[in-house]
Amino acid sequence: MPIDDPVKRKIAQHHLLFKSVCRRCGALNPLKATKCRRCHGKDLRLKKRDLRK
Repeated sequence: MPIDDPVKRKIAQHHLLFKSVCRRCGALNPLKATKCRRCHGKDLRLKKRDLRK
């Protein structure tokens, strides 16, 4: 179901798209994480996102 309200859309995008991904195991981590929560590796990248409107 599409979200029409711009405030709710921004909140949803933040919770779904703004994550860190571990390059070693692929686990999703918080954006401010410095280590992976699963394998404790330090090689994190930002989740790839396509912000369509």
